[in-house]
Amino acid sequence: MTSLPTGYAPSSYWMSSAPGPSHPALDPGGEGSAPDVEVAVVGGGIAGICTAWELARAGRRVALVEAARLAAGITGHTTAKLSAFQGLAYQEIRGVRGEEAARLYARSQADAVDRVRQVADELGIDCDLEECPAFTYAEGEQALEQVRAEAEAASSAGLDASFTTGTDLPFPVAGAIEVAGQAQFHPRKYLLALVEDLVARGGLVFEHSRVVSLNEGHPCRLTTDRGARLRARDVVVATAYPIFDRALLFPRLEVKRELVVAAVLPSDRAPHGMYLTPENGTRSVRTAPYRPGQRLLIVTGEKFTPGVGGVEQRYARLIDWTHDRFPGAEPAFRWSAQDNWTTDHVPYVGPLHPASRHAFVATGFAGWGMTGGVLTGRLLAGRLTGRPVPWEGLYDPRRLNPVREAPALLKVQATVARHFIGDRLSGDGTDAVRDIPPGGGAVVRLGGRQRAVHRDEGGELHTLSACCTHLGCLVRFNDAERTWECPCHGSRFAIDGSVLQGPAVRPLKWIGDPGPGGREPGDDMEDTG
Repeated sequence: MTSLPTGYAPSSYWMSSAPGPSHPALDPGGEGSAPDVEVAVVGGGIAGICTAWELARAGRRVALVEAARLAAGITGHTTAKLSAFQGLAYQEIRGVRGEEAARLYARSQADAVDRVRQVADELGIDCDLEECPAFTYAEGEQALEQVRAEAEAASSAGLDASFTTGTDLPFPVAGAIEVAGQAQFHPRKYLLALVEDLVARGGLVFEHSRVVSLNEGHPCRLTTDRGARLRARDVVVATAYPIFDRALLFPRLEVKRELVVAAVLPSDRAPHGMYLTPENGTRSVRTAPYRPGQRLLIVTGEKFTPGVGGVEQRYARLIDWTHDRFPGAEPAFRWSAQDNWTTDHVPYVGPLHPASRHAFVATGFAGWGMTGGVLTGRLLAGRLTGRPVPWEGLYDPRRLNPVREAPALLKVQATVARHFIGDRLSGDGTDAVRDIPPGGGAVVRLGGRQRAVHRDEGGELHTLSACCTHLGCLVRFNDAERTWECPCHGSRFAIDGSVLQGPAVRPLKWIGDPGPGGREPGDDMEDTG
């Protein structure tokens, strides 16, 4: 297998090409402190930004609070397709929720695509917005049957879907479904323009402000990890994976990561459409404007559970596939993203839990967060301003169909149980620590407890508790990004233990370096590992 050449950027093209301005943190009594607002939106990805903007446009006083940088998490690492046609979604939704649900889903997703066009035109946003068809294709006969079934399901849901054997891909396909009139764009250029307009409308924006608690009183009260507080009548939790477990959504969400490789192609050799196949562990292809005479070929795939390891090998497989299908493409960027799948294939957008009156959630976009985020803004703004959209009930998180969702529920919980219990039965001791190479990491058993040990390039060891601070599963090391990841619910941590991605809101506990005989500073401290 091949690897990326020296000089590629191990970062997202969207991030590097649109850095954006900074915003103050929400500090207790400081310059970044905020007065009371009508709505506080927690999470500055596309769902949070669109919700805050739609509410501000409707005249509400809004605060947008982000743990790191705006549009820099999943949103900054997407493939940025705007499509109501989404792989094999319609046969899945129809199978679990029924025909009417599939039709409502198609209407709501198409409305989101149209909304981006409308807003970009209204605000004059230059975000590389391009109209193009969306395809789901099959190279082999086995996947072709699924593709034909999706053509029928998508047409029945109301999309203008047609079956074809001709595409502008540079390799033959057995068949494909085509849906015209979809779009692609530069997500950060679009969203940073929304934030600018949000501020102009009186909205408050805070970065580097990690919310750690929510009190659903009258009003609701939010607290950050630095002790800053914000009061709001209503709160929207749009943090990808919900950071508050009172919703009990975590048994119904499956977390997956996907890798992205972006390579440079001459414009006259770049395919025009957006393509996806369920084969090879999923492969997704689109292009974006790059330099004069060039397009950036964006290839996504290698879907996997966080923490399973072997990420560098997965990147190599994705690069090999890209070179094989698009000869001469020169890799220039690589990045990865993470998203959540619900048990009935429809996102959760609505009340945070059954008793909630003023707290709302948005999650479970299954890799289609661009339309899902825009849809979230429309749905929640409509709900909070008394103008509900027709598909509000479809996305309500309080829904549950135990019979039809049972197989998916059992699968998710079996995976979590396997990691929570099985991972604790494994792990070597000090010999395993000696085997960790520079830049590597491993979870090892030291002093009877599981530790996350990383050896930096200088040979120095850094030891943390291996217990995820969300619900106590053991983290694992990602060799490509040098992060610690929880395979149960997808929390991610930096080498120093700081939180990179929730649902965890507290860092991994620092232990120290392994001492003689495998004992460490902190062995006398309580630890659930």
